[in-house]
Amino acid sequence: MGAMPAPVAPATVSSQSPDVGALVKLLRGRRTVVLTGAGCSTESGIPDYRGPGTRARARNPIQHMEFLQRSEVRARYWARSLIGWPRFSSARPNAAHHALAAMERDGHVLGLITQNVDRLHHAAGSSRIIELHGALAEVRCLSCDGREPRVALQERLLVLNPGFLEHQVELRPDGDAELPVEAVRSFRAADCLHCGGALKPDVVFFGDNVPRPKVEAAFSMLEEGDALLVVGSSLAVFSGYRFLLRAAERHMPIGMLNIGECRGEELADVRVEARAGDALPLLAEALSGR
Repeated sequence: MGAMPAPVAPATVSSQSPDVGALVKLLRGRRTVVLTGAGCSTESGIPDYRGPGTRARARNPIQHMEFLQRSEVRARYWARSLIGWPRFSSARPNAAHHALAAMERDGHVLGLITQNVDRLHHAAGSSRIIELHGALAEVRCLSCDGREPRVALQERLLVLNPGFLEHQVELRPDGDAELPVEAVRSFRAADCLHCGGALKPDVVFFGDNVPRPKVEAAFSMLEEGDALLVVGSSLAVFSGYRFLLRAAERHMPIGMLNIGECRGEELADVRVEARAGDALPLLAEALSGR
């Protein structure tokens, strides 16, 4: 079997691009709810699971039940997270995040429903955000539900594992990193400061469910809106796809901005094949008449 061809990046869009113009026309005068995925953050240096650059090589994300039931899985996760956290936490918002924040300030965006766990929308200045999958910035105990900032846990992990950052690894999605098996064997995980229980990042792993209150809050936001814009998500998982279905049921105008295939793309009124960081600033500028 031959090697998979490298993905071809779309041509850079401009304000004169017909699809961008169509998206501006679709969203103008409407309060848009924006659903964002990993493609919104790849330009900040955070890898994704299903984007064009990662589809060619397998990635096995942490599974929820395995993390809960197996201490060695938890140790492997925290070992890799210890390595990946410095780069992940140093990521900064890109042009896409800033454009969405500007559109919210200007009244064109009602709010964001994000599948991302990087808090880059917050850093860019967006204010109304529903984090469907949680955020890596917080850690919670599986026994007492005690909380700890991830940055504080990093310091504890470094004390328990001196020299561990010397491993040279490849950054993976969601603050994870590739790490040799032999390195994990010597790793010491940190326990809860309150009860000594096992710790978990406050995110929804694969195989887990988004908490019902968050789903209801997201549906409520969608009900308030006049249009839906999907940015940087393949909608491969149902946690995000359900909002596209609800928007279609409500006959809301739907726009999609993504690179590559997107589940439910036949439901979109306008689809733009472009990087979020290229197209969203153009959209923000056009909607504000600047």
